[in-house]
Amino acid sequence: MKIAYLTGEYPRATDTFIQREVAGLRAAGLSVETASIRRTGAEHHVGQEQREEAARSFHVLEAAKNPIRLLKSHGALIVTHPRRWLSALALAWRTAPKGLRGRAYQMIYFAEAGVLARHMQAARVQHLHNHIAKSSCTVAMLASELTNIPYSFTLHGPDIFFEPHHWRLDEKIARAKFVSCISHFCRSQAMAFSEPKHWGKLHIVHCGVEPLRYHGTPQGEALLFVGRLAAVKGLPVLLRALAHVPEATLTIVGDGPQRGDIEALIDALNLHERVQLMGYRSQDEVAELLSQSRALVLPSFAEGLPVVLMEAMAAGLPVITTQIAGVPELVKDRENGWLVAAGDEDGLRGAIEALLAAPERAHEMGRAGRATVMAEFDAGVEARRLARLFKAYSAGKKAVLRPEPLEEQL
Repeated sequence: MKIAYLTGEYPRATDTFIQREVAGLRAAGLSVETASIRRTGAEHHVGQEQREEAARSFHVLEAAKNPIRLLKSHGALIVTHPRRWLSALALAWRTAPKGLRGRAYQMIYFAEAGVLARHMQAARVQHLHNHIAKSSCTVAMLASELTNIPYSFTLHGPDIFFEPHHWRLDEKIARAKFVSCISHFCRSQAMAFSEPKHWGKLHIVHCGVEPLRYHGTPQGEALLFVGRLAAVKGLPVLLRALAHVPEATLTIVGDGPQRGDIEALIDALNLHERVQLMGYRSQDEVAELLSQSRALVLPSFAEGLPVVLMEAMAAGLPVITTQIAGVPELVKDRENGWLVAAGDEDGLRGAIEALLAAPERAHEMGRAGRATVMAEFDAGVEARRLARLFKAYSAGKKAVLRPEPLEEQL
């Protein structure tokens, strides 16, 4: 079975779980052709695996910017299936966001969809799967309409749930063969924005990690944060809490638009001797840092179900994070980590102090966390669950809410 895998940017240093999923699907016997709307920058190619995936991926926008290729793609679609092309154009217009800007962008997505459609036809793709339900999923929906190749998508959140009507989540769910939701919380939001007759095709497949990549016996003193330096991650709350815990140190892995603000706050709080900014790091480097840390702290205001928490727990680290969205499906308060209210500086400080005061208890939580990830968030197992969905729906069958992993190769 040949599948095209589409994302907005692939591969990205912040979305390594998608690479693991692709590898798991290939290991399950599927032929996976990766495609990316935009070409990722060199800063995301932090390891050999990222460079290899970037080299083998089809870059939609880059191809669509070639006027000859763009015209040939749509011309061929018009000649071979004029009604289908007109239907896709009508769908694009009908589902466009309000305003001239929204219409203009939608026509760009339609242009990209035509180029992707011809690429899939040439590659004899049988199914199209998309990650992240925003603009790249719009392209996937339109490409599916242009070719009659069925599509599905993985629904993450949280940002799609802030603007579900803008991104026409209802239409995408209605037209998809199935939807892979990363958590029960995510599925509940999809149910809120879709008709009940479509709920049966909303399934639970977790993002996952490779537990054997991590040692499970961390030895270190510093706290660790891994993520984008963006407002939604709540780093200022962590830094202010840290200022009141003088024995705590912090390593920050990641980069992003708020880096300058974070650096300024570190200086303002006089934390430059206790906080280290490291920028992006490869999967192997992050795994090594996890083995050298005391705990992972993720004070986000909004998340889906963060993979970095899974990585930390697989490494045997206790985690301190916020009680939001699907996080409680992974982190059980005072069993394998601490859950605090988002934005609660005092609560975060209290959790850090509790961690430092009871190292043996923290180690017990780390072991419990690793067991949780081994049981429910193994990337290879989750990829085989997704492979089960591809197999079931291609055979015209329905699948259960949380499908069993596919055991044999397709």
